Amino acid sequence: MATAGHDGPARTTEDTCLVTTCGRRIAVRCLRLAPAHRPITRVTLDVGQDQGGEPGVWAALTADEARDLARRLLLHAGLAERGTDTLGSPPKSDPSF
Repeated sequence: MATAGHDGPARTTEDTCLVTTCGRRIAVRCLRLAPAHRPITRVTLDVGQDQGGEPGVWAALTADEARDLARRLLLHAGLAERGTDTLGSPPKSDPSF
């Protein structure tokens, strides 16, 4: 992961970015701000431009928020693999339209 100390910008390693199949680069980093009275640490997500140049977005999450997001991503990845779109739904075996 990336780290940012009081003496310089964030350093990144190979595993901080993911490029999606639609071309968006998602960078995950650790942001540390060190004011004298209270240090602040956040996990940042930076979703870059798409292939057409549309701007991306970013978010700064607390450690608890990052864990909650990770839990939700894993939950929905499992649902996507099983072909369900809600919790408790049986897998779709026969389309009904």
